Amino acid sequence: MRARLPARSAPVSERTRFLDRTIIGGRRLLVGLCTSRAVFTGAGAWLTAALFVATGLYGMERGGHMPAAIETARDMGDAAANLAGLRIASVNLSGQNHVTPGDILATAGVKPTSSLLFLDAEGARMRLEELAWIKRATVQKLYPDRLDIQIVEREGFALWQKDGRINVIARDGTVIAPYSDDARYIRLPIVVGDGAQTSVVEIVEALSLVPGVRDQVRAAIRVADRRWTLKMRNGVDVRLPEQGLNDALEQLALLDQQKSLLSRDITIVDLRLPDRVSVRLSDAAYAAREAELKAKAKAKKGSSS
Repeated sequence: MRARLPARSAPVSERTRFLDRTIIGGRRLLVGLCTSRAVFTGAGAWLTAALFVATGLYGMERGGHMPAAIETARDMGDAAANLAGLRIASVNLSGQNHVTPGDILATAGVKPTSSLLFLDAEGARMRLEELAWIKRATVQKLYPDRLDIQIVEREGFALWQKDGRINVIARDGTVIAPYSDDARYIRLPIVVGDGAQTSVVEIVEALSLVPGVRDQVRAAIRVADRRWTLKMRNGVDVRLPEQGLNDALEQLALLDQQKSLLSRDITIVDLRLPDRVSVRLSDAAYAAREAELKAKAKAKKGSSS
């Protein structure tokens, strides 16, 4: 994508919003000013000028005016560089999908009056990689007037619910953005609880091996950051073990395939013990079973008398 910058200077509010506060740019500018032709001559004049500069910088630092001074000095340097034909005339953007071009330029510190000479490419790269969506960024200066910015974005891997809030997270657990009804997020798996975001790959990849079970899962809940409980779409809870997650899920898939376990009138399937599967009946199913057992016992008693 090619973004072309307007030739006119931006208003003060926009310059403030796009402010690049890195000290490196100011230092480079100061070095350039110090090597330019001065009004004073001789060693004494240089020492006097240096003293005035140091005193002025100290006063600005103490008064909290250093950021504004750096911005002013940088604008002056950009203006001089622009006159020499080094104004950033175009920016080539590539790889962005969720992050807008405006956010990229603002974060990189690129504004309509920026010059290629005084843009800190490494600082711009570091600031871009601080954005949640951006995994990796490359910033290249192509003299005399072009800037190339390449972005590699993180991909939404799952939805993480905690404290009533749902966020889109990347594969490594990084929170990317709040959940919205974006079509790209609707089908993402849901994990819940503390630690779920850092262990999300474990449960998502394990469920991918048993699609028949995975398609019935509404959410995977992290319990004490040690194990998972699956909340099925029909309300059944499946308690999984800390160890042997894949084996437990394969066993569950087999039982569901052969005996329709997950479709029965139960509330809990407990797979935490490796040598047995425990289930808890629903209240209605339990009452029905008790009535059936009593009826059988009564019938047996009557036949023996």
